[in-house]
Amino acid sequence: MAKEVQKKKKIKRCREDVIYDTVIFIILTVLLLIVAYPLYFIIISSISDPTAVAGGQVVWRPIGINLRGYVEVFKDDRIVRSFINSLIYTFCGTLVNLGVTLPTAYALSRSKFKGKGFVTTFYLITMFIGGGMIPTYLVVQKTGLLDTMWSLILPGALGVYNMIVARTFFQQNISEELYEAAEIDGCGHGRFFFSIALPLSGAIIAIMVLYYGVGHWNAYFNALLYMQTESKFPLQLVLRSILVQNESQLNQAATSAAAREAIEKQRQLTELMKYSLIIISSIPVLVMYPFIQKHFVKGVMIGSVKG
Repeated sequence: MAKEVQKKKKIKRCREDVIYDTVIFIILTVLLLIVAYPLYFIIISSISDPTAVAGGQVVWRPIGINLRGYVEVFKDDRIVRSFINSLIYTFCGTLVNLGVTLPTAYALSRSKFKGKGFVTTFYLITMFIGGGMIPTYLVVQKTGLLDTMWSLILPGALGVYNMIVARTFFQQNISEELYEAAEIDGCGHGRFFFSIALPLSGAIIAIMVLYYGVGHWNAYFNALLYMQTESKFPLQLVLRSILVQNESQLNQAATSAAAREAIEKQRQLTELMKYSLIIISSIPVLVMYPFIQKHFVKGVMIGSVKG
């Protein structure tokens, strides 16, 4: 009896709806394959035989399972050290970013904050107009940050775009009435921010962690400018150094057939190492994303209106 009632409740779909859904499904499937295949190709290429990869034989499945690319990468002791460096830089940098962005966004979201229009305009100007690479380098040098971890963290401590997104979140979700109710019980802005606003802001915090964390993890240009001690290099800069070093070795002239054959094998290995390096550098982001995925859509949509 229950099944019959359930069948009656189902809405009968017309042929046009079925055709529409089918077409949308096909389009989304094709788009998914277009996006997913390059990632899949990198994975299977990183564990395939270098000759098969260079010959274009690797298309849908790995050929001649070979982990030599990973072995050659981890032979370099700089990899593990730089990996740890990047984890430290990313963790500390993200904490600093959150510690600067969230209080600023909360303050600018309060309607009673005098002068918030001027402060917001000031931040927006810095969003579109920067001093340039040389003045920034001179500032880092004169402040004693050169060749330190803080040269990679403090110059970009506040992302204006992220601050605007967080400000919009606070405006839409942390109402003035809620603060007034807390103020009656003797709660000031500081305590309200830490005890009430932050616990209610899990979605936007997760988004800020993702944005800032991925940015710190993938950054290498600032390290190229400001870092001088090799033991302090982040992972991305070391990976770049390895690839550049291998490419320079391949550009050496070969005078014999044996030398040319050796260079060709080295070229194939270098290509294999490129795929392995991509996988290694992507692991932390892939591990982090599932934990904040449930907050991602909510946080982005809440901050999507930046008025």
